[in-house]
Amino acid sequence: MHIQEWLETIPAVSVYALVGVVIGLESLGIPLPGEIVLISAALLAAGHDGINPWILGACASAGAIIGDSIGYAIGRKGGRPLLARLGKKFPKHFGESQIGLAERSFQKWGMWAVFFGRFVALLRIFAGPLAGVLHMPYWKFLIANVLGGIVWAGGTTAVIYSVGVVAEAWLKRFSYLGLVVAVLIGITSMLIVKNRAKKAAERASAASAPGSAAVPAAD
Repeated sequence: MHIQEWLETIPAVSVYALVGVVIGLESLGIPLPGEIVLISAALLAAGHDGINPWILGACASAGAIIGDSIGYAIGRKGGRPLLARLGKKFPKHFGESQIGLAERSFQKWGMWAVFFGRFVALLRIFAGPLAGVLHMPYWKFLIANVLGGIVWAGGTTAVIYSVGVVAEAWLKRFSYLGLVVAVLIGITSMLIVKNRAKKAAERASAASAPGSAAVPAAD
């Protein structure tokens, strides 16, 4: 069953809670499809009067901020041995190359890596724990975390919800084909922008990589 179809079978309060929990777990370092769940819920809100997009965006933002904060605390306490253990459990997400890319991003951009990392799947999982491992000052992390969480979660909810509302209007005039096309255009456009941002980040990080030198802790 598709995620959106499953969400339609549960109460609105459960949708809010599920979105917040999944995004929170993803943000603290567990590889989960937080963005897919958020997009599905936002589309559902566009055609379901019982789901408030403002509450949905607030729950998603809260999950992102709280999850990242917990991830930061775990990373601060666990240190690099934590990354090694995660690499064994999730080699596709916490392998040496992924960790290296994330570390170079933090070295180059600092707290901005936490903010913009929200918009890149890889960095969204790494941001909290890695900021803790590298001992980024908490006040810097908190500012970037709160702003990034609100902009990413709230912005994604607003964009997808708006696309869904427009598609719903087209549906009344035309057919289900109009809904499918509108949704695909909206999601494809967002994915293209995110993919270009990720590639730009990888090129910039590769260009500035200091060979195999270790990344110093940022106290």
